[in-house]
Formats: sequence, structure tokens, C-alpha cells
Amino acid sequence: MADNTENLVLEILRQLRGDITSLRNEVRDGFNRVEIRLGYVGQTLASDLAVSASDRDEIRNLKQRIKRIERRLELQG
Repeated sequence: MADNTENLVLEILRQLRGDITSLRNEVRDGFNRVEIRLGYVGQTLASDLAVSASDRDEIRNLKQRIKRIERRLELQG
């Protein structure tokens, strides 16, 4: 009977080890997917910020051009 109990305990421990290994792999895979997605978010954000800076420069240049045109046409108040 002691052998049966011992074998039962060993079987349960093996199952637990397998479950823990499986869980560890699932967590690792999920973490890797999160890292990849965060990388994409970071790239998108960096791209958006670059476009935003470019747009600000373009708006500033357009304002300067409008002011020059207004001066030349004597439209400033």
C-alpha cells in the first residue's frame, strides 16, 4: 500500500510539473506577444510625432508666407 501511495504522489507531482511547464510556456508566449505589440505601438507613436512636428513646421512656414503676402499687398491692419 505504501508503494501505491508513493506512486500516486509521484504521479501527481509529475502532472503538476507538466502543468507548471505548460503554464510557464503560455506566459512566456503571451509576454512575447505583448512585447511585439508594444514595439508596434512605439513605432506608430514615433511616426505620428514625426508627422506632427513636420505639420507644425509647415504651418509655421505658411503663416510666415501669409504675413509676407499681406505686407506686400498692404493688407495688414
